[in-house]
Amino acid sequence: MTSSDTYAALDAWIDQHFDEEVRFVQALVRVPTDTPPGNNAPHADRAAELLQDLGYTAEKHPVPASDVQAYGMQSITNLIVRRPFGEGGPTIALNAHGDVVPPGDGWSHDPYGAEIVDGQLFGRAAAVSKSDFGTFTFALRALEAVAKPKHGAVELHFTYDEEFGGELGPGWLLKNGLTKPDLMIAAGFSYQVVVAHNGCLQMEVTVEGEMSHAAIPDSGCDAIQGAVHILQALYALNAGYKQITSKVEGITHPYLNIGQIEGGTNTNVVPGKAVFKLDRRMIPEENAAEVEAALRETIAQAAASYTPPRGRSDLRVSVRRLLLANAMTPLAGNAPLVDALQKHGAAVFGETPEAVGTPLYTDVRLYVERGVPGVIYGAGPRTVLESHAKRADERVALEDLRRATKVVARTLADLLSK
Repeated sequence: MTSSDTYAALDAWIDQHFDEEVRFVQALVRVPTDTPPGNNAPHADRAAELLQDLGYTAEKHPVPASDVQAYGMQSITNLIVRRPFGEGGPTIALNAHGDVVPPGDGWSHDPYGAEIVDGQLFGRAAAVSKSDFGTFTFALRALEAVAKPKHGAVELHFTYDEEFGGELGPGWLLKNGLTKPDLMIAAGFSYQVVVAHNGCLQMEVTVEGEMSHAAIPDSGCDAIQGAVHILQALYALNAGYKQITSKVEGITHPYLNIGQIEGGTNTNVVPGKAVFKLDRRMIPEENAAEVEAALRETIAQAAASYTPPRGRSDLRVSVRRLLLANAMTPLAGNAPLVDALQKHGAAVFGETPEAVGTPLYTDVRLYVERGVPGVIYGAGPRTVLESHAKRADERVALEDLRRATKVVARTLADLLSK
């Protein structure tokens, strides 16, 4: 069978089984994996059942409960499906994460209904990244049914803590020697092959003052006013960040976001405590330790310079790191992945997916940090905004799911035929 015959046969197999693939993704979307709180073992159990129905045995690797709880989640069971084909050739890992942020408000479809409307499947994690449980599983099935490789291996890695940084997902599997792939593809979108991404530093800042009655505010120290003073200093950093540009196409400049604030006890009480959480995105060229040190210095200087309009100025400020996800920089060994995905993306979609960076952060960095060349590619639209990921009415176009499955299956066939 020639290569073109193999590609056509893979495409035909995927078309013939596409309704089954859609039902597989729907079943996964219908099991919530809101993180937080992060009770994700039930989804892993369901995914393992669905894989068993397809003839695949999923190894279950539960992370110790004490580690999970210290991490701020409730349960994590990571899955590995191993499909060895013969001596020689690479082991290729396909990774998708099942955890996702809670749905929030504003949905016009049940976030766990997996409804299909106008060719799109709606639901929380439909695009990021339960759809790629389907992409990768059915690409592997097509590969085994049609190409029947004689060398190498494919592993499915379905993990459950990307929203918390991945350290107890892929990081835990790699650290414990449960997998050692040669190449990897992680869940992504169909119109780009992502080869680099931003890093992310998340911190919690606690500002403590002194509660007092609102009728006698001079007797207290207003923690919220103090927090506002610090926030203004942090927000001012964004103007300078715009002057720092990355050389990686698809990535622009660093930026800082304050994503959550809480504080005070009642409207008639001068607040004695305020807590806010920040997210600092780091371009690949930045040093994470230097970024964190600079932020801590900005916070300390702002706290020291706070002069309240009324009341005392004895603020106490503490800073706790919540997450440090390093940026991903491409390894030279990713060229076979990039070349194959671009080649087949052009054939299946009618346009060549660009090899670019993304301002997101992902689990892929954990493989790359351990020397495993990896890229990001899967089922989805051109942009995160179009997918509604982390917003109401998240969705994936079924045609993107179908075509991405073909691209991944063809890519696996190429990489395992050498």
